[in-house]
Amino acid sequence: MTVRLGIDIGGTFTDLQVFDGRTGRSSGVKTPTTPEDPSIGLMAAIDEAARRFGFGLADVGLLLHGTTIATNAVLERKLPRGVLLATEGFRDVLEIGRHARRDIYGLRQQRGTPLIPRERRLGVAERMRADGSVEQALSPAALDRAIAAIRELGAETVAISLLHATANPAHEQALRDHILCVCPELPVSLSSEVSAEIREYERTSTTVLNALLVPVVRGYLALLQRRMAERGLTARLLLVQSNGGVCSAAVAAAQPVRLLLSGPSGGALAASRIAARLGLDSVVGMDMGGTSFDVCVVSGGRVTQMMQGEVDGLPVRLPMVEIRTIGSGGGSIASVDEAGRFTVGPHSAGAKPGPACYGRGGTRPTVTDANLALGRLDGGFFLGGALPLDADAARAALATEVGAPLGLDIDRAAAGVIALANTSLAAAIRLSLFEKGLDPRAFTLLSFGGAGGLHAIEVADELGITQVVFPADASTFSASGILASDIAHNLASSRLLPATAASLPELARLAAELRGQGRALLDGDGVDRERQALDLAADMRYRGQAFELVVPWTGAVDGTGLQGAVAAFHDMHRQRFSYANPIDPVDIVTIRLSATGRLPVQDPNRTAPPVEGGRPPHRRPVFLGGWRDVEVVHRSHVTGPMPGPLLIEEDTTTVLLTEDWTCEPGPHGALIARRRTPQDMT
Repeated sequence: MTVRLGIDIGGTFTDLQVFDGRTGRSSGVKTPTTPEDPSIGLMAAIDEAARRFGFGLADVGLLLHGTTIATNAVLERKLPRGVLLATEGFRDVLEIGRHARRDIYGLRQQRGTPLIPRERRLGVAERMRADGSVEQALSPAALDRAIAAIRELGAETVAISLLHATANPAHEQALRDHILCVCPELPVSLSSEVSAEIREYERTSTTVLNALLVPVVRGYLALLQRRMAERGLTARLLLVQSNGGVCSAAVAAAQPVRLLLSGPSGGALAASRIAARLGLDSVVGMDMGGTSFDVCVVSGGRVTQMMQGEVDGLPVRLPMVEIRTIGSGGGSIASVDEAGRFTVGPHSAGAKPGPACYGRGGTRPTVTDANLALGRLDGGFFLGGALPLDADAARAALATEVGAPLGLDIDRAAAGVIALANTSLAAAIRLSLFEKGLDPRAFTLLSFGGAGGLHAIEVADELGITQVVFPADASTFSASGILASDIAHNLASSRLLPATAASLPELARLAAELRGQGRALLDGDGVDRERQALDLAADMRYRGQAFELVVPWTGAVDGTGLQGAVAAFHDMHRQRFSYANPIDPVDIVTIRLSATGRLPVQDPNRTAPPVEGGRPPHRRPVFLGGWRDVEVVHRSHVTGPMPGPLLIEEDTTTVLLTEDWTCEPGPHGALIARRRTPQDMT
């Protein structure tokens, strides 16, 4: 089986990237998403790729799948009836949360509603101490009361998060075993398995999210695997995680909270790879699809990871690729409220009904409608002509929803939609860089996603960026990142220890336990030992601090390794916060292990050239502050430097080059655009 598929299901389109080992080529396909059942769109994309690139389903050996099903379930609150078991006296930790004000000037803070209401949060009579010893044993009577309450409440899934379970999970495990003896089909999630780290609120939130997502993701995976079996697709199915790695369907079904940033992480990994191939040290990636806009930063050749993120204001205490997402894509809806406030997004028209120009019942104007009305898109060539667009419908929607309320003609209304969208995109990028102390002018902008090419140059102008890269298969770029993912497991064990030689025996014991668990997981995944990599890290802080920095641990867990980790912590603290206190005591809070199983990958230099064909070069009217005839060329016709204004078309994306820019082919099938200097224009 020589074909590998990477697939990213977004809110509007399903992107698929194919690597064919017979030819060494990779190619992309884009088809509409089917929100009512994403697996239908997935199989349709595979069928289209098989037809277009000449392979059979029996040739497919690996299917690597990024999905937004977990994220969408949380955002839309389409979740099953859950019950939380907590230590008696601690059932309200979800509601108490952290004393943090999101709006520091707001007089009335609005706290979100907990995913599990108070009447379904149960206190269990038991108690572990912080050192793992038993304060109050878990009695048979307490077990029976918990079972009776779960049954009475009609639980469809159960989360268990007990005090200090990270130090000793025995009570959580006993509760789980007792529940499964009585209710064997009931999903049960343990905090000691989902997020084995200190901080009760974050650990409980992560466990609750996992429990509520188990029935959702398990049901989707069962349906997908049934569809695959019916079609004779026997490929190994691996799911993309928030950390950028992949895991088996069994792991994804048991811990679906790890899928919350499944799709966007593929784009971040692809961005880091192309940055390395092009010799670029500082790259900011913008992924603009139909529904959302994702920003990732490659600095020093690496995409940063964070140990905790949020989904809709809910903390998730798990490693994940650092990505900033806003609701601004091609399908983002433009509107004017009663007070005359003009907004674009975050609400999206999605795949159905879609923008007004799709002709599927949508009546609200979107960014795609504005691009079509201004001539930036050719309605007859959208998706290579597979989805003709209705320019009259787009202009009518813009006139009614934007032009009339603001007193603008259609052209100015559409231009306003584009300008406001670009400002939002630039603000998201600016924030992602400024919070790290980075200057946008020192970065190259990497544009991908189906809608990104029409906005990247104008966004770069707003940020002062002078170089933009449009990679090959930009429209399915995240899927190409998924295509080359590796199996990855993240393990952690929290112990508050001083970073001194006296802690080395305990540190060595914890590291050995984590390595053993990591090896066992990778062995279970069928990864040969020579393809396994086990990397340690430590969460460290100055004594008394309330936050930690994740420091890679190189070498053995001995005195030399500890000294190196402490020195690296001081250096990292100085870089991040502009100061360090080398004489202050340092504590280790958590030991982490990244267990990676390297999958055989394709030669990264063997990428399919742009598909030949398209239409011959021609000109059409485009609104760029005023209407003017602009040259339009197919990407395969860009064989040397070409100045703007220019439109570069492919079947699934279009690049707009404005007047002050020039574009030329680069390595690995990329197009590289540079802002012209005054000397260039003389």
